[in-house]
Formats: sequence, C-alpha cells, structure tokens
Amino acid sequence: MSTESSPLLNYRLFNVIGDAPGEDRMDGQDMAEVRVTPPPPPPMEQGKKLSTFFGVVVPTVLSMFSIVVFMRIGFVVGHAGFLQSLLMLVVAYIIICLTVLSVSAISTNGAVQGGGAYFMISRTLGPEFGGSIGLMFYLANVCACGVYVLGLVEAILDVFGMDGTGSSELRTLPQGYFWNFLYGSAILFLCLLVCMVGAEIYSKASFFIFLLVNIVLITIFISFFSVGPRYVHIIHGGNQSFNASYTGFNVSTLHDNLKAMYSQDYTTSNMMTFATVFAVMFNGCTGIMAGSNMSGELKNPSSSIPKGTIVAVIYTFFIYFLLFFMTAFTCDRTLLKQDYGFFRSINVWPPFILIGVYSTSLSASMSTLIGASRILHALAKDDLFGFVLAPAKVISKGGNPWVAVLYTWGLVQLVLFAGKLNTIAGIVTVFYLMAYAAVDLACLALEWASAPNFRPTFQVFSWHTCLLGIVSCFVMMFLINPAYASGSIVIMVILLGFIHFRSATSSWGYISQALIFHQVRKYLLLLDIRKEHVKFWRPQILLMVSNPRTSCQLIKFINDLKKGGLYVLGHVEIGDLDCMPSDPVQPHYTFWLSLVDKVNVKAFVDLTLSPSVRQGTQHLLRITGLGGMKPNTLVLGFYDDSEPEDYFLQDPAFGMGQENDHFGVDITSLQAHFSPVRGRESRKALAPSEYVAIISDAIKMQKNVCLARYFFLLDKKELFAKRQPDKQCIDVWPLNLLRPDSTSYVDICSLFLLQMACILTMVASWKSARLRIFLCIESGDKGWIRKEEKLRELLTKLRIRATIKIVPWDQVVALHLQKQLCPEGQGEAFVNMNVMRISDEYLHAVNELVLRQGGVAAVRFLYLPRPPADTSQYVRYLEQLDILTKDLGPTLMIHGLTPVTCTDL
Repeated sequence: MSTESSPLLNYRLFNVIGDAPGEDRMDGQDMAEVRVTPPPPPPMEQGKKLSTFFGVVVPTVLSMFSIVVFMRIGFVVGHAGFLQSLLMLVVAYIIICLTVLSVSAISTNGAVQGGGAYFMISRTLGPEFGGSIGLMFYLANVCACGVYVLGLVEAILDVFGMDGTGSSELRTLPQGYFWNFLYGSAILFLCLLVCMVGAEIYSKASFFIFLLVNIVLITIFISFFSVGPRYVHIIHGGNQSFNASYTGFNVSTLHDNLKAMYSQDYTTSNMMTFATVFAVMFNGCTGIMAGSNMSGELKNPSSSIPKGTIVAVIYTFFIYFLLFFMTAFTCDRTLLKQDYGFFRSINVWPPFILIGVYSTSLSASMSTLIGASRILHALAKDDLFGFVLAPAKVISKGGNPWVAVLYTWGLVQLVLFAGKLNTIAGIVTVFYLMAYAAVDLACLALEWASAPNFRPTFQVFSWHTCLLGIVSCFVMMFLINPAYASGSIVIMVILLGFIHFRSATSSWGYISQALIFHQVRKYLLLLDIRKEHVKFWRPQILLMVSNPRTSCQLIKFINDLKKGGLYVLGHVEIGDLDCMPSDPVQPHYTFWLSLVDKVNVKAFVDLTLSPSVRQGTQHLLRITGLGGMKPNTLVLGFYDDSEPEDYFLQDPAFGMGQENDHFGVDITSLQAHFSPVRGRESRKALAPSEYVAIISDAIKMQKNVCLARYFFLLDKKELFAKRQPDKQCIDVWPLNLLRPDSTSYVDICSLFLLQMACILTMVASWKSARLRIFLCIESGDKGWIRKEEKLRELLTKLRIRATIKIVPWDQVVALHLQKQLCPEGQGEAFVNMNVMRISDEYLHAVNELVLRQGGVAAVRFLYLPRPPADTSQYVRYLEQLDILTKDLGPTLMIHGLTPVTCTDL
C-alpha cells in the first residue's frame, strides 16, 4: 500500500512518557547556607548614569543650536526675509514636533536600549527597514559632524584667517582648501579624544558648553537693546568691501527685511533659493535625536527621551524666533547677507560671540560623533552587515564602544574633503528627513496595527500626526533637493534588499505581521459567504497528508490546482489528549511550516489530535479556515498496495547543507521529524472501510472530493523540459465509467471535472499542455454526433479550449451488459444510487481503454462516483477504483457537488 498515494496512512501513535527520575535536591539546611551573589551588571549597563537634563536636554539643545544660531541667522533672514524665515522656522518645527511625538510614543512603550532612533525603528519595522534607515541615519550623523566641524573652521578663519590686507594682527592663519582640511582634522581629533574617554566626560563638557552658550545668548539679547546704531565695514578676500549698518530697532528696517531677496552666497558663490536656505536652516534644527542617540547611557531612557526632547524643542524654538525677529528689526540686508558673523560686530563684547560659536560647534561635533558611534555599535551588535561592522561591537570596560568611535571618526575625516559647510548641508538634511519619516512610519504602523501591547504612556499623538509627519518629511526632501531625495530612497531600497537577503529572521517581532492580521481580519469580515456567486468560484482545498516524505509531488501539484484559492495541508495525529501531559501537536507546526517553505508552495497548515483519522478529518473539514475562506474541496491520496516513494531521498534540495532556516529548523531536523516510511508498517492506522467512510463523510458535508493516485510519478521538470506533444496532455473522461448506462456529459460532476482541468491549463507552468476530452460512444448510438456538437458548444460557452476525441467502446459496454444478465454476478454487486453489477473484467477493460486511448498523459481526470449507501460495500467500492485506475499514471478522480461554471458575463 503506497504512502505517496495514500497521504492519510502514516499517523503516529503517541506514547505517554512518565516524568524523568527526580534529580538530587538540596534539603532545607543546605538551602539556608547558600549565599547568592548577584552578578555584576554588563559593561553597557554600568555606563547608564545620565539623567534627563544631562543626557537629553543638554545635547539636544546644543545640537539644535550648533553653528546656525550664531553663524546662519543672518544668512537665513538676509536671503529669505523675515516672513519666509518665519515660515521656514514654523515648517521645520512642525516636522520636528510631529517626529518628536512619534519618538515619545515609541520610547514610552517599552525599554529602549542603545542605538536611539535605529533601535526604535528596527524593533518596530523589522531588521530590513530598521537596518537600512539606521545606516542612513548613521551617515546623516557622520555628515552632520562634518558640517559642524567645517562650520567651526569657517568661524575661526572668519576672525583669524589671513585676508591679504593686513587689516588686523589677529589674521595670521593661512587659508586655502588643504589648510581648511588640516584645521578641521585637528578639531575633529580633539572631539575624538573626548569621545574616546566616554559619555560621562562628554556630558560634563557639554554641560559646561551649555552654560557658555546660554550666557552668550543673553549677551546677544542685551546687545540688541544696549548697542546703538552703527556702520559696519565688511571686506571679502581683500578686494571686495561693503558698507552695512546696524540701525537698532527700526520699523523701516523691519519693513525692508520682510520679503525675500535671494542672491549669491559669498562663501560658495552659489545662487540661493528657498530650498537651499531652508536646507541650511533645517540642518541646525535636526539635533532632536541627539538625546535619543544616547539612550544606552541614560538611567531611564523611556522617561528621559520624551521629556528632555520636548523641553529642548520648545526652548530652541523660542530662541530662534526671538533671534529672527530682533535681527530683522535691527540689521539691514547688506549686513545680514555679507557678514554671517555679524553678531560679533554688534555685541557688547565681541569675543562673547566667538566663544558661543566655537563652543556650540564643538559641542555639536562631539554630540554627532558620539551619537553616530552609538548607532553604529547597535548596528554591529545586531549583525546586520556581517564582518564589515563586526569590530564595532567591541566596548571598553566602562561600556564605551571605542572601535565604533574610531570608525565614525574615519568617515567624518572623509566628509571634511567637501570643504564648505553649505555644500553638504542638503545631503545631511535629506538623510535626517528620511530617518524622521521612518520614525513616524514606525509609530503609524504600531497605531494602525492596534496591537494590545502598544500602550505608550505618552498619549499626545495619533495616526493623523504620524501620517502628516511622513508626508511633510517626503515633501520637504524633494523640495530641498530632488536628486538627493531620489538617491536616498534608492540607497534605502538597496540596503533593504541587501539586509533582507543576507540576515536571518530576528526575534524582535514583525510589525508587518500585526498589520497584515489587522487588515485580514477586516477583509474576512467583509467576505460574506451569502454573497458568493458561481462566476467567482475558486477551489479552496484541504489536502490530507500523512507523511510529506511520500506526498511532496502531490503537494506541489495541488498548489498548481488551487488557482489563488485557499490551500491547507491537513494532518491528523492519533492520540487522546486526556492521556497526555500537553498537546503534542503544537510543537509540530514549526516543522510543517518549514516544509511548506522548503517545498515552495503557498499553503496553510492545520494539525489536529484525534482518536482516529476519520474523526480528525471531520474536525478539519468543519473548523479549518475562517469566514468565507473555508475548504470546499477535500483531496486524499489513494489507498493502494504500492510501495511508498521517499521524496526526501530523491530531491537533492533535501540533502544540501545543514543551514537553519529563518526559524531554526535545519534540513536534518526536518528529515528526522518526518520519519521514513518502512513498507507496510503504517497501514494499521487506517482501514479501507474507514478510508471510504472519509469520502462519504466529505460528500455528506457538501465538500467536493478528489482522490489522487500515482503522483509520485509526476516530474514537471522532465515533462516540460522539451517539446513532447504526446506526453504533455491533460486528459478528461467526463463520463461515470462505473455507470456505463449513464450517458450524461453535462451533469454537475462532469462540469466540475472540466473546470478543474481548465484551471490547471491556466497555470503558467502548464500552459503548454493540451487539454483532451474523451467522448465515449457506442456504434448503435445514432445521436453521438449531436452529443459531440452539444459538448463542443458547451466548451465554447465556457471558454475552454480543448480537443474532443471520440472513443468507441462497444466491446467494453458489452462486458458490462453480459455480466448484468448473469445471475451469479450478484454477489459482486454494490449499491450506488441504483443497483448495478460491475465485474472486474469490465473494469479491466475500461482501464485498458483509458490507457490505450490516452497513451502516456501528464495527468488524467476521471469521474469519481459516490460511495455506496451500504457500508458493507465500502471495501468492494475501493477495489473497483483500484482496478479502474491501475497503472494509469498521475490520476485525479473527482466527485464534484458544486456548480462551478457560468456562461453569463
């Protein structure tokens, strides 16, 4: 009896195993003497010492101020005017605030570890999206660090750089591309030394700089009120001079500065536009993630990140607004456009501005350097990019990822070759906006998924804010620089694909699964079975499988036959749950799902535990599926005496390597789980009468039934490897061959056969196969031409392209009639709708007729009659099916109950 052709047979019997012998245990006295010393915290845990103020507020404020607050206020207001500057500020902070709301929601929904924004994105959207955005966010921080260092160099040379006029003894530093690079490298090396020591030293240095910057800001606001009107003489490069004026608070000055007046930037000689000015200004506001990047060093990141970031955003917005307003109210356009460091000219003590510029730039440089190194360390720990980032996992005893710091320092050195601050500001801004959009997307996905475990303590957000944040980020990306925006998306897609094909599945959870569940549930509720129509019918198949080792070819074939419908692999484990300590079925799902991946079919898996195969199949027929997606067709392997074929031993794919799949199941484990079938050992699990009873049960439950035989012989690769017209045929015999007196070719079952065969020809891999329909006639039947015409007309209406073959079968029918008149044949009769007498001789003759007329066909579709009403005839019924289909090759016997064809539009 073949297990390939009978996937119902190899059911395991479970033995209840007793508890293992007890292990040695300590008595009460021994327990009392035990002293447990808690292990020391890991190095990264020891480094968590920063509070909300020192770890989030200070670095975020300094990063958001950076060089812009002292060196680009005049640039923005001078070119864009006060109104557009205010518009830029509002738009920038709307985008920032929307992202802050998303960051706050995610960070208060669970423990946040090192990596900041990358950690949030990757743990929400998965490794592919998180890794690609995380790397881009890392590169954004690297470029931003370069921007801040170049800004500091620009500020130093603005005061101390030689201009060829000898106008000041302070201007002693030589200028030029390589000199600027040398100065930048020296500043960057100073930042490296601080970051190599660790985050605690950085936080102390940042706090000192924070105090200095705020003192300088106070002097600037005081200067607006205390310094009187004055003229300022500006010299560029020794050959250009400008006369500008500081007017103090003057309404006419404000009026002149209201509108935009874009012109060339004197540092790059490029023409400025709204987009380029916004890119420079927005770059100064992109430090909102500085505190999040320090999440690995915070005492309580889930609380500190939202509180500290919101405080920093409110404070910096207030300062920027006042500076824009007071600058437009007091300085003429020439001063703003031609001297970006004009604050020094109007301050009560000019060195204050230098202190502020140098300190903010140095702090922002250190902040982005140390923040980028933490992102890189988190990427390396997750092993998303392999050996390239492997050294970045190394940390010091204090938890400082010093190798990641060195990596980042080296990349920033390369950025310094750009030479000018405004040259790379656009790239930095686009990369930051991409990261912000990803954070908003992560929060939106969590909100839309409606997962019960998404309950952040921060509630001031909604899916509307998330969606608006995403849209605004992408709009601004393309407004700033369409080329950079398109390039960043391409880079993200490439990185996403690389990580997807390289990395193993993570244990972080997949938001995509939650979203799919949420949407599928909605659509299942909309899929109303009361609205079903025959025009849109499709097979929804439950294939009962005993041991996949002997059924893989059949599993693949049914996958071709499903036509986008539901496909479920069903399996019954024999046992009684009352006699077992736990359900033995649940651990087996992983192996079955891995098998589905390995065989590459689109199928679900449903397993059950039952005292018998028949009861288990009834359970699956009733409970498999959900709503409008429930099986309407049952497929069984045939019950016969052929020896089983082991597909695992035949297919090289099941012998290649030992690599685990994404869920930890390797090929060896898969082969061990589905144990080899040994001859006829498994036949005791299912008797012939029980097998036929399963067919009868399915028909009573209004399910279509298919019996599959000899599908272990089907080799599609060999069949379609070359042109073989004689073998690439799908044969349909729509007549009930067990009832030769029935001449109907258009009953429901016959039409069901035609529909299933037609579906197979619609599959891409079967399109080259020819569909043949065999019309059996008797020589005395004068109406056979009309039957052929009627069948051909029906095929035309059903849009089925097929060849009709006329088959004379007088000699075969004669055997049936002869046996029907012979009284001694009554002992072999069985009841099936009407009392008939079918002899083995007739069945052998029909078998030979099918084999002779069809030749070596790819697949044969035969009419499956209903089982007899008399259960005592079940075995005889099965014997007749066995004789009828013997040696026919891959054969599918079908009994259809459902109207499945329609001629209407």
